[in-house]
Amino acid sequence: MKWRGREQSGNVEDRRGMGRGLLAGGGIIGIIVALITVFISKDPSALVQLAEQQTTQPMSAEQKAAQEDQAEFTAVVLKDTEDVWDKLFPEYFQKTYIHPKLVLFSGSVQSGCGGASSETGPFYCPADSKVYIDLSFFDELKSRFRAPGDFACAYVIAHEVGHHVQNLLGTSGDVARMRGRVSESEYNRMSVKLELQADFYAGVWAHHAQKMKSIIEKGDIEEALNAANAIGDDRLQKEAQGYTVPDAFTHGTSEQRMYWFKKGYESGDVRQGDTFSARGL
Repeated sequence: MKWRGREQSGNVEDRRGMGRGLLAGGGIIGIIVALITVFISKDPSALVQLAEQQTTQPMSAEQKAAQEDQAEFTAVVLKDTEDVWDKLFPEYFQKTYIHPKLVLFSGSVQSGCGGASSETGPFYCPADSKVYIDLSFFDELKSRFRAPGDFACAYVIAHEVGHHVQNLLGTSGDVARMRGRVSESEYNRMSVKLELQADFYAGVWAHHAQKMKSIIEKGDIEEALNAANAIGDDRLQKEAQGYTVPDAFTHGTSEQRMYWFKKGYESGDVRQGDTFSARGL
């Protein structure tokens, strides 16, 4: 991805170093929770309760430089999402796009949705309209999830911003109000549709960012698709517990996540992202 030297967003809030230390899940339960809760946009405070505090190890000069590089990259991608949705909101929704804040944290953080740790993965909190990211997740994406590349990271950011789009349009609120009114399995299916639509919006962002700024390089879309494949519910459950429980899916299968990102990227048409009316979901 072509990102160096380009304009950065001014909506980044840096809280790194303010956490209580890196939180790591204990034993098999912690590993399973950490895997399956990646990309969760709900209140992640339960994960904090399951986690055990550890002392954050000081970073080397090389690690600090790498993190500052990642912070700059994140601010550039956020700016790209702002420019794309600034254009699309009046065009498709006759509304002005309200920019989200993006919070960089390390170890743990307090959000409007409660406490969260690094193990939660990046998430969006609709209560305060902020995206939260511990930059160490980008290293996890490469090592644990075997999804390297800067555009894989850009997909993660664009996905979380997609949840902000849903919040502004009232979609996420509609889903949240169904909690307790429908069965758990039915609510999970609605959550899957919400997540797949955020994947679609990430694809729409990539489409228009390319048209506006020519940011995509050879192999970038493959990196995003590889990341979408890596965090499918079926793959995460299979790796964590050896089998899948479809009724427990909350984000969609690898195939579904790749399909909806690709559909958004190829069409660039926000109107084609109605996952709630799509057959088979």
